[in-house]
Amino acid sequence: MPREPGSSPAAESPRPFLTGLSPGRALALPCAFAIALGAFAFLGIRPNAALFRTFLGAGGALLVWSGALYVAARRAKRTLALEILLRRQHWLQACAQGTVLLYWGWHARIVYAFLPFIVAQLIFAYAFDSLLSWSRRDRWALGFGPFPVIFSINLFLWFRPEWFHWQLAMIAVGFAAKEFIRWNKEGRSAHIFNPSSFPLTVFSLALIVTGASNITFGYVIANTQFDTPYIYLVIFLAALPGQLLFGVAMMTMPAVITMYAVGLLYFHATGTYLFYDAYIPVPVF
Repeated sequence: MPREPGSSPAAESPRPFLTGLSPGRALALPCAFAIALGAFAFLGIRPNAALFRTFLGAGGALLVWSGALYVAARRAKRTLALEILLRRQHWLQACAQGTVLLYWGWHARIVYAFLPFIVAQLIFAYAFDSLLSWSRRDRWALGFGPFPVIFSINLFLWFRPEWFHWQLAMIAVGFAAKEFIRWNKEGRSAHIFNPSSFPLTVFSLALIVTGASNITFGYVIANTQFDTPYIYLVIFLAALPGQLLFGVAMMTMPAVITMYAVGLLYFHATGTYLFYDAYIPVPVF
């Protein structure tokens, strides 16, 4: 999937709509997200006591955070600004990833069964991102930013329902890294790590080190993606608009060619594939 396009002219942000709100009006939005997330505990997505505690606990924690932030903002007489900012790179990237998810799900129906959990993750992401932003500054940008983060994570890793709290923790780590791990790039502050690839790396390494991969659907994801017909072509076509519009094809195409060449050389040297199933497995591609 296309990454953050950086300083490409096509990636320049549109002019945002900005409005100042009282703490009560501003924080009504994350409160609504928190209540919606807590409601998942009662919707019977799958009868599971661990899921009930996860959704209710996450929703409750977000409400407590909202309440604490409201009290602090009122005491400091802060005005919290809501910025409506619809960046093209976000919604276009989300469309590409959503296309892959839906196509993959058509051939592996477990993906469609997991869609309500993806919706829950989006709700959590919006609530967490807004509260984190308003806790540190007076402005939060509302747009499609969480969509490519959540879609990207869910193309690679799902925790099983009884361990779903780690899925939400992974999202929190991603947005926290985006907020706190930053550098000055061309005179402006920018996050260093991709907010989806960073938590995926951290949690995947932890799962490998602890031998706990069985608490995820990682094995199912890898096998069903590999068994999906024409999946390489679908990924290529879905990602192509972003690759061309945001000028990243010059990076990704050599990366693909290099990976294929490394796999080819490894096969000729050892008589076996570098990866289990192909020169470039679906997740790598």
